[in-house]
Amino acid sequence: MKRIHAPVLCAIVPPHLLDRLASAEDPDIAQAARRTLAHDASLRAARRAGVAPGVPPALASAEPAAPEPRRTVYDAGHRTALPGVRVRGEGEPPLRDATANRAYAGLGATHDLLWSVYARDSIDAAGLPLNATVHYDRDYDNAFWNGGQMVFGDGDGRVFLDFTLALDVIAHELAHGLTQYTADLAYQGQSGALNESVSDVFGSLVKQRALGQSAEEADWLIGAGILAPGVSGRALRSLKAPGTAYDDDVLGRDPQPARMADYVRTSSDNGGVHINSGIPNHAFYLFATDLGGRSWERAGQVWYDTLAGGRLAADADFADFARQTVASARARFGRGGPEDEALVKAWSTVGLPTEEDA
Repeated sequence: MKRIHAPVLCAIVPPHLLDRLASAEDPDIAQAARRTLAHDASLRAARRAGVAPGVPPALASAEPAAPEPRRTVYDAGHRTALPGVRVRGEGEPPLRDATANRAYAGLGATHDLLWSVYARDSIDAAGLPLNATVHYDRDYDNAFWNGGQMVFGDGDGRVFLDFTLALDVIAHELAHGLTQYTADLAYQGQSGALNESVSDVFGSLVKQRALGQSAEEADWLIGAGILAPGVSGRALRSLKAPGTAYDDDVLGRDPQPARMADYVRTSSDNGGVHINSGIPNHAFYLFATDLGGRSWERAGQVWYDTLAGGRLAADADFADFARQTVASARARFGRGGPEDEALVKAWSTVGLPTEEDA
């Protein structure tokens, strides 16, 4: 039986960015960042202690699995008790609260990708209910997956806006649950960066499919729309051009590398899981755009097959993952075809040659 790690707190805004904001000259920005950092630290400590706040991940119904999502959105009322007050369930009409409606729609769009494209019924493949809490805490500059549900802050209004404004952020957090129920990649070092990258990839796929975009038409940004007016940046991360998502006096400059030659060695953020994820992110972008068309079909299928195939070790590094994706591509599409060639080229471009070992 595959060992499942204790779920960890997987947040969209990395600690290194919040650390910088905590030193901002604007006291309101600094206070919001320090509050978010302190709260995130307490949540991580609770996860390490085995305390799972909110809706637990084992709430799948005893009824037969169905392809429809089973969504529930809760409102924390700017408090931190999870899950909060239930405000909308599956099939219920929209609310006046746009934030709750966006969370509900994001859950549905993610479930729809998994079911319609990959024949997977929810993140656990067994119809797991999808739960989200909105309006978490006050001036909370983050969104996270806690092992059982998604949680969204409203931002401080000065640097970050409502985190449900970006569909890919919603899908990113839910994709951490997908990883939890498949490869269960350890949230440390390169396997942790892969965990983050997988969420960025599936976040992008959900957004592109919802918008009907081809690989060429997509912006390949994560978090576009959640940066407040006046912030010099387009998003939190870019799969197309890691290191270019933002360059701001307060936020600093996007530190993501695109190639192994620029890999960042750090002890912070679990070994730079939000930073070095730029490398496999860029490999996926190169693969998808080389193939062209709908990214969620051939390129996304290879990533899904690798994640759910049962051969990827929880402590896999980038080279392991690259080799497994090539094996998945060849198993599904054959050796020497356009998928195989595009993928080998993509990994080689970011500094991870696979051909001799694949």
